Amino acid sequence: MTTPRIAFDAPVGEYLPDACNIGPAEMATRRRAGYLGLGAAVVLALVLLALDAPAATRWLVAMPLGGGAVGLLQARFRFCAAYGIAGLRNFGPLGGAERVADGAARRADRARAAWILLAGAAIGLGGALAFVLLPL
Repeated sequence: MTTPRIAFDAPVGEYLPDACNIGPAEMATRRRAGYLGLGAAVVLALVLLALDAPAATRWLVAMPLGGGAVGLLQARFRFCAAYGIAGLRNFGPLGGAERVADGAARRADRARAAWILLAGAAIGLGGALAFVLLPL
């Protein structure tokens, strides 16, 4: 799988297959979800440490950490993975998604969505591995 295009310099609000499928309102929602996931991972880690839980349970941190990473990646890349999989885009208010008509663009968006989800999973697992290996 190749690394997808990045639309950092593209005008906000412009659809670019494999690069940008959400506007500012959707990006803000993904950003909030990302921070919530990271916060949940920190709280979970602190609870596990306070309970002196077995080291194997520290792997649980991977789920909220990976979810938070996916949210922040989506906000940063201006790309919603769920919309990419479903062949949608939204640059207006929340809930106003519209279908991407071009089949090639939908395929490119699905590849981008997979890249974001895999990157988030890798971040979650990597963070959890670091937490498991901490000598605490």
